[in-house]
Amino acid sequence: MPQAIAVDYSNVHVRAERGFGAHLRDAWLVAEKDLRIEARTREIVTTAGFFATLVAIMTSVAFSTGADTTRRIAPGAIWIPVAFASILALGRTWQRERDDAALTGLLVTPIARASIFLGKAIGVFAFVTAVELVVVPVVALVFHIEIVEVAAQIAVVLVFGTIGVAAAGTLFGAMTVRTRARELVLATVLFPLLSPTLLAGVAATREIIVGATFDDLRDYLVILGMFDVIAIAGGVGLFGALVED
Repeated sequence: MPQAIAVDYSNVHVRAERGFGAHLRDAWLVAEKDLRIEARTREIVTTAGFFATLVAIMTSVAFSTGADTTRRIAPGAIWIPVAFASILALGRTWQRERDDAALTGLLVTPIARASIFLGKAIGVFAFVTAVELVVVPVVALVFHIEIVEVAAQIAVVLVFGTIGVAAAGTLFGAMTVRTRARELVLATVLFPLLSPTLLAGVAATREIIVGATFDDLRDYLVILGMFDVIAIAGGVGLFGALVED
């Protein structure tokens, strides 16, 4: 049974018109609720983090190390665990909303559906980022990558990619929250959708490892940024219809 978390919604007012700042504050209330639950249980980050780390280490053991191997394998050793860890995080965060009709309680609060979507996406972004903070150093260690030299480029690519994963995953997580085989359905639907951002992320990471600059990454960042915008816009526009269905 999930632990009950008291969240103060008293500063959320129903008004005819709400500014952008008010929507952001509402979104943060939703994200704060997820983050506080995770701070107490640590189940998402711990489970997904161990899983992602195991996949990264198994990848390094399966392939012999070398300069050429590092360039070809290391990007996948980062993004594949992150992709699967994202499914675990998404499945668990929506399971919490399903338990004890928590989603119904969230929907009856005076918070816009778009703000609920943004709040849930912020929470998923935080969970996946925490996993990445574990996976990237592990991959750098086992593949002998000088991570300090490329930390800025990798961080930018991961942020752009994680935004898209969190936004698209939150939208489709809402779609599958009431199904029995949630994780299976979510992975089946989400992985093909995420293929542009995952492929761009892997390609960009590969270029970073061989010494690419930010100018060399421009095309990949454009692809990732476009996916982020589409995912966020789609989530803001469609989330309400999905959760009310």
